[in-house]
Amino acid sequence: MANGAFHIVIPARFASERLPGKVLLDLAGQSMLERAWRRACASSAESVVIATDDQRIVEAANSFGARVVMTSKDHQSGSDRIAECATVLDWPDDCLIVNLQADEPLMPPACLEQVAALLVERTDCQVASLYWPIEEAAEVLNPNAVKVVTDERGCALYFSRAPVPYARAFDSIDAAMRGGVEWKRHLGLYAYRLDALLHFTASSATALETAERLEQLRVMEQGGKIAMARACEFIPAGIDTPEDLARVRDLFI
Repeated sequence: MANGAFHIVIPARFASERLPGKVLLDLAGQSMLERAWRRACASSAESVVIATDDQRIVEAANSFGARVVMTSKDHQSGSDRIAECATVLDWPDDCLIVNLQADEPLMPPACLEQVAALLVERTDCQVASLYWPIEEAAEVLNPNAVKVVTDERGCALYFSRAPVPYARAFDSIDAAMRGGVEWKRHLGLYAYRLDALLHFTASSATALETAERLEQLRVMEQGGKIAMARACEFIPAGIDTPEDLARVRDLFI
C-alpha cells in the first residue's frame, strides 16, 4: 500500500500453559491486554483490533473501549486468528497488518510503525520483521532465543534456535564475537500483506517449520521473502512466566 496505511491486530487467547489467563492479569491498574492495546493505539495505525476466542477477553476489551472480533477456538496460532479477523472485517487483500502479541505490553509504538513501513518499502517481500543484536554468548546458545541470518539486501536467509551462523574458525562464541562475528535475535513482531497471510494460513506446516517449531520458516519454504531490519528501539521481552510478570510489574512501580 503506497500510502503506508496499516492495521494492527492483537490476537489474544485466555489459555496459557505457563501463566493461565495472563493477558487479563493486572499491571499497575491495567490489564496486560489493555497496555498492549494502548501501545498499539499510540502508533499511526489506521485501526487497532483485538481478535479472541474467549468471552472474558471480549468483555475486558469492551471495558476499555477496544474494537474486538470473536474468532474460532480451533486456531493453532495467532496468524490463523488474524487471518479470520481480517476476513470477518472484509479487509482488502492488499492491506498491511501488523501482528502485536497481547503479552508484549512494553512494545514501542515506533517499532510497530517501523515494521509496517519496512513492508511498504520492500515490495518484493510478503512479510517484514525485526531483529536485535545479540551481545551475550549465553543468548546465542539459548534455544529460546531465535536467531536470524540475513542476506546483503536485508532478507531473511534462515531462522533457527541453533547458534547460526556457526563460527567454525573460533573456539568459542565469545572469541567469535571479539573477532567480529555477529548474531541477530529475531523479535516476534510481524507485518504481513493480507493475501500472503491468507495463503500462509491455508497451507500446511512444512518440514523445517516442524523441525524448528518456527512458523515463519513456512513462508520461506514456500518461496516467500521476509524483509528484516534492526529495531529502531529496544523491544523488551514479552511475558511468558510468573518471573516475567514480576519483572514487568516492577517497571510500573
